[in-house]
Amino acid sequence: MRKLAEWQLALPLALAFASIFLAPLLMLVGVSFFNDDKISQPGFGQWAKFLGDPFSYKVIADTMLLGLKTVCATIVIGYPLALIYLDASPRLQKVLIFIIVMPLLLSVVVRTFAWIVVLGREGVVNTILLQLGIISEPLRLLQTELGLVISLTQIEMPLMLLPLISVMSRLDPNLRDASSALGASRWRTLFKVIVPLSMPGLVAGCLLVFASSTTAFISQTVIGGVRLIYLPLLIWQQSLVVFNWPFAAVVSLTLLVSVLTVVSALSYLGRRTGGYVHG
Repeated sequence: MRKLAEWQLALPLALAFASIFLAPLLMLVGVSFFNDDKISQPGFGQWAKFLGDPFSYKVIADTMLLGLKTVCATIVIGYPLALIYLDASPRLQKVLIFIIVMPLLLSVVVRTFAWIVVLGREGVVNTILLQLGIISEPLRLLQTELGLVISLTQIEMPLMLLPLISVMSRLDPNLRDASSALGASRWRTLFKVIVPLSMPGLVAGCLLVFASSTTAFISQTVIGGVRLIYLPLLIWQQSLVVFNWPFAAVVSLTLLVSVLTVVSALSYLGRRTGGYVHG
């Protein structure tokens, strides 16, 4: 009876989840199995068209690589910031948390357009580099993958820092003291003690950043422009420009499967690493 009561409590949430997520997903799958954009001839024509084009595989690879590069950049910058937070005083920690969370309070559109001002030919970055004499002419940062990764790193940084800080804040500070007392250097303590114990937060941050950056249509479109083709932009073109809904459905499902595959792989590696640490 207790299990039945638990299922009854979970039933409204399950029905809401099914109506909001599963039903549109099943409709998307159904629409993808039509040969024409009029959705009148069932078949595998759109799947054959997408999977038979080498350009499609390039777009998939570019999209996944964009997510992985953003993950690497957020780790390189985010982990030192998390360590700074860990060593800060309680009052300073409150200030740092506010700074970390503040970008989430702004619209992603506002943050993305702000990066146009920063990365433009007459933007902040080029102006500083020109005044310092490091470059002789403005760098082209907009509509490049480098500029897109830079902007996504800042936009997605809270998704890396929040789970990482949450896990690292629960670590026993005596562990670092014990490691130092046993003769370990600060770098050895970092890689042998802190990093393994903070792996759950690191993996969670990687999953969030990867899933968000690969589907960041606004940032990819505004910063990357139409010269950089990723799966979200291809979906938009096929659905709202060409009006080929079956092909757009195929690309959407491909994006979903690709992201879930990489996320599952990252989660598996995180579990394996955690097993080695605790085993």
